[in-house]
Amino acid sequence: MLAYVIPLCLAMLGLALLLALARLIKGPCLPDRVLALDTLYINGIAMLVLYGIWKGSDLFFEVALLIAVLGFVSTVAVAKYMLRGDIIE
Repeated sequence: MLAYVIPLCLAMLGLALLLALARLIKGPCLPDRVLALDTLYINGIAMLVLYGIWKGSDLFFEVALLIAVLGFVSTVAVAKYMLRGDIIE
C-alpha cells in the first residue's frame, strides 16, 4: 500500500511547494514572504522524509534534521531583523 500512497503524497507536497513558491514571489509584504519561506523548508523536510521512507535510506532523515535546524535558525534571524533592523547587536 505504501508503494501507492508515498508517490501520491510526494506529488501533493510538490504542489504545496509550488504554491508556497508562488506566495514567496508574489507576497505583498515581508511577513508573507517569510511565512512562505518557512512553509517551503517544512514541505522540503516532509518530502525528504517521505522519500527516505520510500527508498529505505537513513541518510535522508539526517539531511532533513539538518535542514530543520538551519531553517529554525534562519527564521529566528529574519524575525530579529524584522523587529530590530539588525541581526547582531
